[in-house]
Amino acid sequence: MSQRLQRMGDQVQRELSDLIRMELKDPRLGGGMVTISGVKISSDLGYGDVYVTVMGRELNDDLTEQAHQETLDLLNGAAGFLRQELGRRIKTRFTPRLRFHYDKSTAHGNYMADLISKAVKDLPAEDSYGIDENVAEQK
Repeated sequence: MSQRLQRMGDQVQRELSDLIRMELKDPRLGGGMVTISGVKISSDLGYGDVYVTVMGRELNDDLTEQAHQETLDLLNGAAGFLRQELGRRIKTRFTPRLRFHYDKSTAHGNYMADLISKAVKDLPAEDSYGIDENVAEQK
């Protein structure tokens, strides 16, 4: 990706996060905080792929793929409004069409951290030198 596309993606990410937070007041978001984890702009500046997570909903056990899809449908439905407002805020010749995608990396990271904490909890206690305290006491 060229530096120009990267800078534009960063600018779109900043402006979109502000627009979603301040302008998009829809109760169907479920009270979750929409976080934009990245924006990839196509080389012809025609499309912007926006990767999002919904932080308030990440921790709920009852969250399903349907809930993620509802959030994406809401954001994709508001894409025209967001594109129009984005065009007013950034001064470029073309404003990319926005396509929203769910970013699974945060949920996957939380899952992996939970697995690691469960695995570490089952290990025997060791002191700071890596020697098992029980074995050292027996000697």
